[in-house]
Amino acid sequence: MEHHAVIALSVIGVVATLCQWFAWWVKLPAIVFLLLAGLVLGPLTGWLDPDALFGDLLFPIVSLCVAIILFEGSLTLRFDQIRDLQKVVRNLLTFGVLIIWAIIAVATHYLLHFTWELSLLFGALMVVTGPTVIVPMLRTVRPNAKISNILRWEGIAIDPIGAILAVLVFEFILSGQNEAATSLGHTFFIFGKTLAVGTAIGATAGYLLGLILRKHLLPEYLHNVATLTLVFAVFALSNYLTEESGLLTVTVMGIWLANMKDVSVEDILDFKESLSILLISGLFILLAARLDFAQFEAIGIAGILLFLIIQFIARPIKVFLCTLGSDLTWQEKTLLSWIGPRGIVAAAVSALFSLRLQDLGVAQADLLVPLAFTIIIGTVFLQGATAKFLANKLGVAEPDDKGFLIIGANLVARTIASALNNNGYRTRLTDNSWTNITAARMAGFDTYYGNAVSSHADRHLDLIGLGQVLTLTPQKELNALAGLRYRSEFGSNHVFSLSTDKEDKEQSSRTNINHKAKVLFGDDVTYSKLASLISKGASTKQTNISENFSYQDYQQQYGKRAIPLFAFNAKSQLHFFTNGDELIPDADWIIISLIQDDDNEQ
Repeated sequence: MEHHAVIALSVIGVVATLCQWFAWWVKLPAIVFLLLAGLVLGPLTGWLDPDALFGDLLFPIVSLCVAIILFEGSLTLRFDQIRDLQKVVRNLLTFGVLIIWAIIAVATHYLLHFTWELSLLFGALMVVTGPTVIVPMLRTVRPNAKISNILRWEGIAIDPIGAILAVLVFEFILSGQNEAATSLGHTFFIFGKTLAVGTAIGATAGYLLGLILRKHLLPEYLHNVATLTLVFAVFALSNYLTEESGLLTVTVMGIWLANMKDVSVEDILDFKESLSILLISGLFILLAARLDFAQFEAIGIAGILLFLIIQFIARPIKVFLCTLGSDLTWQEKTLLSWIGPRGIVAAAVSALFSLRLQDLGVAQADLLVPLAFTIIIGTVFLQGATAKFLANKLGVAEPDDKGFLIIGANLVARTIASALNNNGYRTRLTDNSWTNITAARMAGFDTYYGNAVSSHADRHLDLIGLGQVLTLTPQKELNALAGLRYRSEFGSNHVFSLSTDKEDKEQSSRTNINHKAKVLFGDDVTYSKLASLISKGASTKQTNISENFSYQDYQQQYGKRAIPLFAFNAKSQLHFFTNGDELIPDADWIIISLIQDDDNEQ
């Protein structure tokens, strides 16, 4: 049995990773493949039985995992992101929740013939639009900043709201139908208690942790461990004081921490993001493996009709009513009304309440989980397959990230940026020298005036449509800092820097390889060398490689007069020449080089 458990957990981890990789490759939400994997491992083959594997620990583990996921998501919620959209977000999280709750509850009652109590419970479970699917979908769809911020805030903040609503309905059911007045009073008492406990503990924990981080009372290597431990502790404490208030607690804690001044949460966020990906993947496989196809047959066509009502009626009504009077365009409202997938919170909480209601002998309680998964699968598959196409058609999708962020607006940076622009690649130049920025703006470049590694740049430097970084300043410290700062944003393979000058070579050679960017144009091509050549008249030129003129012919013709900068082909593949370069451009490639005049050849 022990060996089977180890094998099962290992298989879940491997399958989850493969699903995430395949989703990245085909540009679809990973949940699609995670659900399919869970169905194959569970009901189709019978190989994976989560209840037998974890026993009574299954749902406590699921609850803790959901807490981590919500905390990680809430760390990304900064109020300055929605300064002009606070009314819309507030509406979506208040009366918007009531609107969609009512529509889903009524539709569930009449389509599936659930009791009103069970219909209200299911409606509460389905108001959520989880970050577990919203965030990956946003990466694929790439909507504009307004839509992205609204969906992210709604998806994360609405999860504890949906859970609280579900608890209230559950408590109402427990209180008994024959004492309506008492039941209603008890429900309002539970609501007030949950709100008070969750907010108070979450805000206190967030403030105390932020204070500890700000005053450096913890060594850095303990930041992640202490944060994770505190999340578990406050979640457990909150749930002990008031049932199911823990999700609200960890969400408030994360939002409070994210908005505290002089508190950096980047390292914590990086760790939690990696952990969340693993947990989300594993949870979807486990919960999908618990499904029973016979229950789907019991739902029948009514489940599909309910999904269609949620997708085409409930969500659009909610969005358009909640955005009245805002500056959102009809195109932005349309995409907002289309995207509202359900995720892991809906799956986990529905499974939890289904078990409790079945223990109480409530009729049709066993249909909550398959009905919830019908909505989850329907929204994820339909929206995941069509949202990017719709965003492009509506004109609210951001451009592909093929542009370049160039650190520096000096003569060297402007020369290379001009060569990129002339061949159809976007650039954005940053510099804290007003002289350089002025020259760049006069030449028609898109610019940002300021330090590229400052907190101001974090808030105001627009990175939309940019996917690679070139650090082209004479300041080696700034180049190094910019490389470290944007490596997490763009990936280490997309950060390039010029070689240091000769006096810095020895120190540079001792630098940790993990902290070094790719060296542009070769080890002997420094900023000083490029600046000198350009000032003496060197210019960028284009050379077409063909069957009649090979790369070897190019090297023989220009020799040391040419410094190859980058090459691209008809498939829009672009390659920068770097140290240790292995690319030998063949026919149909075009090389852009910095070429000296014959008179200036050294």
